[in-house]
Amino acid sequence: MRDNKRKYLCKLIFVILILQLGACGSVTNVTVNKSFPAVLSTPKEVTVAIVFTDEFSGYSGTPNNKTTIDLGSSQVNLFKSAFKGLFRDVYFLNEQTPLPSDTEMVISLSNAEVQVATPSENYLNVFEVWLKYNLSVTDSDGRLITNWFMPGYGKTPNAFMYSKENAISQATNVALRDAGAKLLLDFYRIPAVNQWLREKSSESKAQ
Repeated sequence: MRDNKRKYLCKLIFVILILQLGACGSVTNVTVNKSFPAVLSTPKEVTVAIVFTDEFSGYSGTPNNKTTIDLGSSQVNLFKSAFKGLFRDVYFLNEQTPLPSDTEMVISLSNAEVQVATPSENYLNVFEVWLKYNLSVTDSDGRLITNWFMPGYGKTPNAFMYSKENAISQATNVALRDAGAKLLLDFYRIPAVNQWLREKSSESKAQ
């Protein structure tokens, strides 16, 4: 009886491995979770315009010629939530919309890089996703404050019983949340942003 169970388990594991290897060779189109919870934090008293270009809002990452990850609406929703936690007043604009007159800072986002590693590539029992964003931060007159590259990393707990599409989707969702957390934790630690805030505070006191 035990031998039969062992044979059955061995066959099951073999079938799962074959299915996973077959999935790794096929074209994978991944859709990511599009909703993220509200951020609980104390925003600073800064009025900021966040510019989402059409390319960013409709972005599909292609880490290789067999994988496409639909990131556009998910990353827009993520960053809307994160920026509301950073700033008191936030305008979300597309690139054709004029800046509101009370805008103090402008942030434009772009996708810099998307990478994916599968168990057959990283020799681990997990799927991994790396994201990298570029944030161009200027004042309301277009003077550059800083260009900031911000990464995000995510992985599945393991690869067992995951389809390739579902595994990459879950790992990408974790990577998006990681990028959002880095934005909240590190944005005001950027030296150029910190300096701009000090100068803004000094100007306000002088008035």
